[in-house]
Amino acid sequence: MISKFTAKGANKTTNEDAIETVFVDDGLLCILCDGVGADYDPEVASRITVSAVKNLFDASNQSDYLERIKETIVDANDFLIKYSQQKKDKNQMTTTLDMLYLKDNFAYWGHLGDSRIYYLKGNTLRLLTKDHTLIQKLIEEGFLTLKQANNHPSSNIILKALGKENPEPDLSKMRLSNLENHRFFLCSDGVSSLINETELQQILSEKDFDSIQNTIISLVRSRGAADDYSFILIEKVNNGWKENS
Repeated sequence: MISKFTAKGANKTTNEDAIETVFVDDGLLCILCDGVGADYDPEVASRITVSAVKNLFDASNQSDYLERIKETIVDANDFLIKYSQQKKDKNQMTTTLDMLYLKDNFAYWGHLGDSRIYYLKGNTLRLLTKDHTLIQKLIEEGFLTLKQANNHPSSNIILKALGKENPEPDLSKMRLSNLENHRFFLCSDGVSSLINETELQQILSEKDFDSIQNTIISLVRSRGAADDYSFILIEKVNNGWKENS
């Protein structure tokens, strides 16, 4: 089952998020980007990155899928930098990027920025990615507590993103049991900043995908939806996937 949604924030004129799901080599590729608003044309950066990532991943002959994700990110990064340099003003264009590829009994992913990938097994939710933000760095180094990090004025400063030199993405993979169903949830920070992990675990544990999607959308909107909010929800079962209507 696949469910996806994207919408612009309440105070935004354009949607700076972009999402895509596509089947490649009999596996499912999920892509989510959130253009960095502090840089130039974030809505263009996210949109062309999704397209570039999809085409580059599909065109690759690399049989090691984690290596294919790495090569795709490097090539997409070069593409975005060259694209921005060809524009008259040459302003930097950047975007977060999360790639998840599900094939056979494995999940592979690559990550840059503060969008997220979650994994639900049974009723237990696990965050697979780490935010590449100044706030996360300060928390890890002991300069901030989680409580102090809430509503911190530097919360939107991203340290790693596509469109910068030497992006150094986080890459990982894991084996998936054939005896269980597996749910993955990709989202932009317009979702994760408004719905905490305890709430998200409860929501994603529901059986009905329509109910999950409606609950997330309603909750984000009820809390102001200041930023663009996008997500992709996937459940991998033995017989693969079907798209939610």
